[in-house]
Amino acid sequence: MDSWFTVNKIDDQTFAISEYKHYEETHCYLVLGQEKAALVDTGLGVCNIKNVVDGLTKLPIIVLTTHVHWDHIGGHKYFDNVAVHEAEKEWIAVNFPLPLEDVKKSLTKVACDFPKEFNIDNYQVFRGIPQKILHDGDVVDLGGRKIQTTHTPGHSPGHCCFYEPEKKYLYSGDLIYKGCLYAFYPTTYPQLFYQSIKRVQKYNIKRVLPGHHELNISTSLISKIESGFSHLDSKGKLKQGNGLFVFEDFQIKI
Repeated sequence: MDSWFTVNKIDDQTFAISEYKHYEETHCYLVLGQEKAALVDTGLGVCNIKNVVDGLTKLPIIVLTTHVHWDHIGGHKYFDNVAVHEAEKEWIAVNFPLPLEDVKKSLTKVACDFPKEFNIDNYQVFRGIPQKILHDGDVVDLGGRKIQTTHTPGHSPGHCCFYEPEKKYLYSGDLIYKGCLYAFYPTTYPQLFYQSIKRVQKYNIKRVLPGHHELNISTSLISKIESGFSHLDSKGKLKQGNGLFVFEDFQIKI
C-alpha cells in the first residue's frame, strides 16, 4: 500500500482513502457492493489511487464524481468507468474552468512531502469523456447496495452528494465538512449552496462522509452550516465578494 494514502475502515464494506500529507486532506470513498464497487471521487492525482483500490477489492469500479474540481478528479485517469453530473460533462470532457498553471499553484502552495514519483511539471488536470451522465435522483445499484444521486449545486454547478438510504450515509463532497466552505469562485452560487444545505437536511443521515479534513464529524454540522448561511442571508451578505465569515466549526468564503 502506498504511504501517500491512508485507509480508514468505515464499515466492513466501506473505506475512506485519504491524502493527509497534503493541506487539502482529501477523502475518497470505496463502497463495495456484491456485484461492483463505487469510488466516490479520486483525489489529487499525485499518486496512483488505483493501487490502493486494487488492494481492497477486485470488483469492477464505477467512479462517482461529486464535482469536477481538480482535487476530486485527479485519479480519474486510472479508471475506465467514470460518472459525472450532466451540468459538468463539458468541464471534464472539453474545458476545465481553471488554467493549468493556477491549478499547479494551488496544488503546491503549501509545502508537503509529495511522492517521490510526482513531478509538478508533468501534472495535468484530467480530461476525458464520462461513461455515465448523472441526473438528480439517479440510483446506482452495486448489488445489495444502492447509492442515490442528489444534485446539490452551489459550490459548483454540477455538485452532487451521494446518499445511501440503507446505511443512511451521506457522501457530502464539498457541501459539508469542517473547514472553509467556498462559494466565491465565478462558477459558485452562494444562494444555491444555501438551498442545497437545506435540501440534504431533509434526509435521515446517520453519518456524513466529507470530502476534506476531519473524517469523523457530527451530523449536527449540517444544521450548524445551514444556520450560518441563514444568518448571512438574513443580513443580506450571501453574495459573492463579501469575504470570509468565521463560525465555530467552519468558515464560509463568499
